[in-house]
Amino acid sequence: MRMLTRHSFPQGNTRLAGAALLALACLLSACSSTPTRSTASRDNGLRTRGVPIQDPSAGLEEISIEAMALVGTPYRYGGNTPDSGFDCSGLVRYVVQRAASVNLPRTAAEMGRRGTSLERRDVASGDLVFFNTTGQPNSHVGIYVGQNRFVHAPATGGTVRLEDMTKSYWASRYMGARRVVAASNLPDAPTIMPIAPAPASPARPIDDDPLGALARARGAEADNLMSTRTPAAIAQPADDDPIARFATQ
Repeated sequence: MRMLTRHSFPQGNTRLAGAALLALACLLSACSSTPTRSTASRDNGLRTRGVPIQDPSAGLEEISIEAMALVGTPYRYGGNTPDSGFDCSGLVRYVVQRAASVNLPRTAAEMGRRGTSLERRDVASGDLVFFNTTGQPNSHVGIYVGQNRFVHAPATGGTVRLEDMTKSYWASRYMGARRVVAASNLPDAPTIMPIAPAPASPARPIDDDPLGALARARGAEADNLMSTRTPAAIAQPADDDPIARFATQ
């Protein structure tokens, strides 16, 4: 009986050690496992939300130039012209219509369903950028103009202005970007006719008779010298009355 007890105790320790090794292996396996697809996708979205845009060229600079020209225009809810003022979607609709002849919907949410969705690295001047400023997706819209900046009409009491997308307020509310105008839709730039240069004045001919030129110059000097001399005495006119001349002798 004592021999059985002595041999069974080490066997219990072996089972405990095996269980501990198995648990440790499971723990290490769990730590090294790859997160699920949905979690990885969500984390990637948070990391790229504030990443600076690389400014590729999409040929839509006309739209951004038109938007920049309206900086300083007063904000007015429902406004859609420079004279009346702009709200955010009114500004975007006016600029895109004027620069590219593309008619967009009136609200930011509807604009968010037009065109092509863009990855952040593909956003270029003239594309639309959307933000969540009211708790609703695409509740605010602006026009990207390059160097991580966009033009928009912010709020009552403000004016159309240039904004930095990397600021924490906008970076945390960025929803995405869309391209609503293709470069092929933009009007062709007017052809600039070259200006004809003014006719040059005719060059003076080169004198191929230097000796003759010297002689002419000497002759001109002689003429000038003669013109400065004292004039000769004026001759008396001939007397046409000989009888009176005889009387005076």
